[in-house]
Amino acid sequence: MIRVLLAEDQAMVRGALTALLNLESDIEVLGSVADGEAAWRELQRLKPDVLVTDIEMPGLTGLELAQRVRRHELPMKVVIVTTFARPGFLRRALDAGVGGYLLKDSPAEKLAEALRTVHRGGRAIDPELALEAWSDADPLNDRERQVLRLAGEGQAASDIAQQLNLSHGTVRNYLSEAIGKLGVANRIEAYRLARQKGWL
Repeated sequence: MIRVLLAEDQAMVRGALTALLNLESDIEVLGSVADGEAAWRELQRLKPDVLVTDIEMPGLTGLELAQRVRRHELPMKVVIVTTFARPGFLRRALDAGVGGYLLKDSPAEKLAEALRTVHRGGRAIDPELALEAWSDADPLNDRERQVLRLAGEGQAASDIAQQLNLSHGTVRNYLSEAIGKLGVANRIEAYRLARQKGWL
């Protein structure tokens, strides 16, 4: 049996995925949660074979969950099921050791097949998205990404500096670097472009 934990913040989607997977004779859904922090707690408690997670959720994102699984060397695979067909997200998912990346509009049987493939140690990734992901590299480093995300959410440079334990000047430098690398006029455009590409 492939033992699965589901992390998805939309109740209807979570219920549908649970019902679909429970129809498979070789897949058992151990539990389902609505946010990243709950998923992290349940991962450690239930020890599933595969975590199936959305990307954008309250608390931890699916990408942050995958990074934690890898950092703590937990013996489980991660499959992301999302609406975001963004190459930047896929690249970051692969860097975090994710075994599968599927879009929510994929046929239902594709998910079960992907879980079997990933459980066996293979990869299950949309081929077109994979090609696109490697043709459009993310120019931002982790700190630039972090500062730009907070700026895009409306925080002032002084607040970002305090939150990240940086000087005001350092925050301004990171923002300038990000704006320059993305070839745009200001932080708002930089945030918009980076979001659109899946780099944030």
